[in-house]
Amino acid sequence: QVQLVESGGGLVHPGESLRLSCTASGLNTDHYAIGWFRQAPGKGREGVACFSSSEGSTFSYYADSVKGRFTVSRDNDTNTVNLQMDNVTAEDSAVYFCARTTRGSGCLVRGKPNTDFRSWGQGTQVTVSS
Repeated sequence: QVQLVESGGGLVHPGESLRLSCTASGLNTDHYAIGWFRQAPGKGREGVACFSSSEGSTFSYYADSVKGRFTVSRDNDTNTVNLQMDNVTAEDSAVYFCARTTRGSGCLVRGKPNTDFRSWGQGTQVTVSS
């Protein structure tokens, strides 16, 4: 059974850093793109970042709102995809989720962000407040 579990959320101050983790079981993240998403109260779900690999090469994708501040990476030893969040702002406050694509699918489909994600985790809360 495929399961993705997010962890690492918490309360941080503006300008600080936080690292979220998405640990997968039941699948090898080397064969799936893993996306990070967030949803703030009263707002729709937003794609934040995505990580994939193919034939030894890796690919990462970021929403404009986090580009230059967030970094997504994978830890092969723990089958985990991490989201490093630096220089956070209040606008980054949300519940963060991770999900995976179908096997072999990437972060982009015909040049646009893939929308077919599944096996959603339960989410982890990130609150940025002074």
